[in-house]
Amino acid sequence: MKPFYIDPDITKAETLPSYFYTSQEVYDALIEKVFAKTWQFIGDQSLVGLDSQVYPFKFLEFGLEEPMLLSNDQGDINCLSNVCTHRGNILCHQAGSSKGITCAYHGRRFNLKGEFQHMPQFKEAEDFPRKEDHLHSFPIKKWGPWLFTALEHGMDFQAVLNVMEKKVGFLPLDEFKLDKSRNKDYLVNAHWALYCDNYLEGFHIPFVHSGLNEVLDYGKYETEIHGLLNLQVGHSSGGDHVFDLPENHEDFGKQISAYYFWVFPNMMFNFYPWGCSINVVKPIALNRTKVSFITYVWDESKLDTGAGASLDKVEREDEFVVEGVFKGMHSRIYQTGRFSPKMERGVHHFHGLLAEFLRG
Repeated sequence: MKPFYIDPDITKAETLPSYFYTSQEVYDALIEKVFAKTWQFIGDQSLVGLDSQVYPFKFLEFGLEEPMLLSNDQGDINCLSNVCTHRGNILCHQAGSSKGITCAYHGRRFNLKGEFQHMPQFKEAEDFPRKEDHLHSFPIKKWGPWLFTALEHGMDFQAVLNVMEKKVGFLPLDEFKLDKSRNKDYLVNAHWALYCDNYLEGFHIPFVHSGLNEVLDYGKYETEIHGLLNLQVGHSSGGDHVFDLPENHEDFGKQISAYYFWVFPNMMFNFYPWGCSINVVKPIALNRTKVSFITYVWDESKLDTGAGASLDKVEREDEFVVEGVFKGMHSRIYQTGRFSPKMERGVHHFHGLLAEFLRG
């Protein structure tokens, strides 16, 4: 596969070429070289909020379906492999409460830390148990009520959390409550990276989102670049429905309607005065993407106001243009484009990271 290159100087750079979005070879490489190397959102700690609770899930719903298991061991939350170290059987099929983890195939037993405890009919086995007979433990991070994991330890995810904490740490994140009635999944007929491209710029807001454009001050829209994440800051056009920022906050005095955090490669944390809408972009296929909207509410009195209102309408408008762009990527004429140095800094940042990870 030909290496991709994005000029770090946005005033000279060209976007990723169209075949990036239409090549199955590139798509497969993204799964292994991007998603397998980065962190994913699990959910919140209420999944295993009580001692001895277990919760099975898959790392990345499609593509990388690594079986994982959350366990609460006397308040310590572990992220373990959900595959038995004997013959590879799936250990846990549904959430529940258990004092230990026992394989239903041959009875191999582990504690909630993933440590091997017992195996029938293995008295004659030499050099047993080995460290490989314990369940593999995956890295886990907690921020506010939310949990994250990765397949490996390589990426410094704490640096990502620190940037978000600096901006919205004044909010009582542990008081944010999941509102399942507002959760929704969307299926988009386009490449997953095109969905992220669209999210990462406010350039299109006046042209695509008339309602959102009325409440945001387009002239003050700004993008901050931070390593493996970036932040778009939405300023209120009229001073209504804004954050009550503390005096020691770096944005104190500004009328901020929304903080839009994007975490490489596929997570969005959209903070509004009422709470947070988490969007997770999941690649299903080259031309199919699932976007999960997960809603956490803090102040119900501010719901459906300001920049955090009409999220479903905004999503539908985004889907229409993203699907149109994906169709355009199959043109024999179009190859690549240029970035707006002012309004597409986030997209440039994203393309640079994708090219870097694909090069390894």
